Amino acid sequence: MNQARKLSNIQLELLKVFSFDLSDEQIFEIKDLLSKYFADKITSQMDQLFEENNWDEKKIDEWSNEHMRSKNKTK
Repeated sequence: MNQARKLSNIQLELLKVFSFDLSDEQIFEIKDLLSKYFADKITSQMDQLFEENNWDEKKIDEWSNEHMRSKNKTK
């Protein structure tokens, strides 16, 4: 039997704020706004990590050459 999932705090808040119908264009604009918000947050956190760890383009090159997949050893 599936257990009902509780809505998150942001879901509840958005339900309150948007308790009216919006046009498709407005929905697209809000989705775009939210996407940009979270992208900016991620960029800021990555900038902070790079600064704290003194990473540079050389580190990115190291990552791009790493083999991150593990081999499946089961037969």
